[in-house]
Amino acid sequence: MPCNEINGHSRKVKKRRCSFYKIYYAAAAIAIYYHMKYLLKQGNRFLYSHGWNWVRETLNTPGESYNMFRMESNAVLKLEKLLVSKGWLHPSNEMTSLEALTMFLWSCAHSETNRNVQNKFGKSGETVSRKFGEVLDSLCLLATEIVKPPDFNFVEIPSKIRDDNRYWPHFEGCIGAIDGTHIPAIVPTEEQIRYIGRKGFPTQNVMLVCNLDMLFTFVVVGWPGTAHDTRILSTTIEEMKDVFPHPPEGKYYLVDAGYPNMKGYLAPYKGERYHIPDFRAGSQGEGVHEVFNHAHSSLRNVIERTIGVWKKIWHILSDMRPFPLMKQQKIIVATTALHNFIRKCGIEDEEFNKCDHIPGYMIDHGEERINHEDMDSFNPRRVQDGGYMDRARNRIAVGLVGNRNR
Repeated sequence: MPCNEINGHSRKVKKRRCSFYKIYYAAAAIAIYYHMKYLLKQGNRFLYSHGWNWVRETLNTPGESYNMFRMESNAVLKLEKLLVSKGWLHPSNEMTSLEALTMFLWSCAHSETNRNVQNKFGKSGETVSRKFGEVLDSLCLLATEIVKPPDFNFVEIPSKIRDDNRYWPHFEGCIGAIDGTHIPAIVPTEEQIRYIGRKGFPTQNVMLVCNLDMLFTFVVVGWPGTAHDTRILSTTIEEMKDVFPHPPEGKYYLVDAGYPNMKGYLAPYKGERYHIPDFRAGSQGEGVHEVFNHAHSSLRNVIERTIGVWKKIWHILSDMRPFPLMKQQKIIVATTALHNFIRKCGIEDEEFNKCDHIPGYMIDHGEERINHEDMDSFNPRRVQDGGYMDRARNRIAVGLVGNRNR
């Protein structure tokens, strides 16, 4: 066979071999990728029992459960039992229901990343994400049962008013307080502008309602940080009227000066000292308006203390993780349910204890309130109450001054 024919044949054989090896290595790479991603699920870094052992050790060590899960052991067990009995939370082959719950609590209490949770519990990223979502959904269902007033008619006068001469009988119609607070939001770049308000970074403006026992009774999520508090309230009143706990005749919520003084919503006098720090050296105010504002502020700060405790316990509310926006909103709702559950359990809690036993105790939760927002463009219909709430405010103010002069 001529040399040129031999050389041509050799080149063809080498080319076929080269193509075969390329296909072989490509197939092997695909198989390894599939095995690592779908069969090993990024690999459980520890034995299956690693996370469960840590959970049991934490629950059985005095003080550690509160440090790690922001709830004492008996409260964690009680919550797990409740969620399971309701059929909202289920165990799986990868994780017990208690382990899933504590994983969620630890994540929200310390704003942990998915990678940190994987390392702590020895689970794959997919398992962590899925179980987090399951617990989140179960707590949102719990919120529908416990984040609401115990009585929508508000018949009973709160003991905080009835048993305190500073407020009784002047504020006998008060049923709670309303305020907005900003929670960091992780949103796509193209949507960031409308979420960047006065904080300078993307936030959600969340409206919260609480009673005088520091229990949340309503929460509104989904509004961007640029939305005004009054716009959120007025839209809620109109568009969520079937579920919002409206104040009955003669009852009202306390609101700050960023809201209008309208029927069912009692605001302070504008242009006068209002916030507690404004009244230095124990001064209770001078004149009818300041006397009213001082009493109004000291009673309304229940919402500020409630928000402060809520944010201090659940650090994820100050350092949100990059979940989809809907999931971020669910986390806000779920943590209000956890807040109420802890409070209703009647179990000792460090932050609630400070609020209950230290007069005037306040938690700085990073909110800078602006009391004189321009609300001309919103002007809800309910503002047109014929001066009803102005007259009610004046009556209370005169009564407070008369009581002080006795």
